[in-house]
Amino acid sequence: MRLNCGDVCPKTGAYKVVDRDGKTVGRVYVGEGETMPPTQRSDCYYEFES
Repeated sequence: MRLNCGDVCPKTGAYKVVDRDGKTVGRVYVGEGETMPPTQRSDCYYEFES
C-alpha cells in the first residue's frame, strides 16, 4: 500500500520512504491513526515494511 505525507496511518509499524525510482531512502515508525510525516522530497511516498 502506498501512502503519502498527511495520510492517516492504517497500521502501526515501520514504513519505508521510497523515491520515484523505487529506491528506499529512509524509514519511519508510525502508530495507527497517526498522520504520516512530511518526506524530505515531494516525489517520495511510504510503503509498509513487511
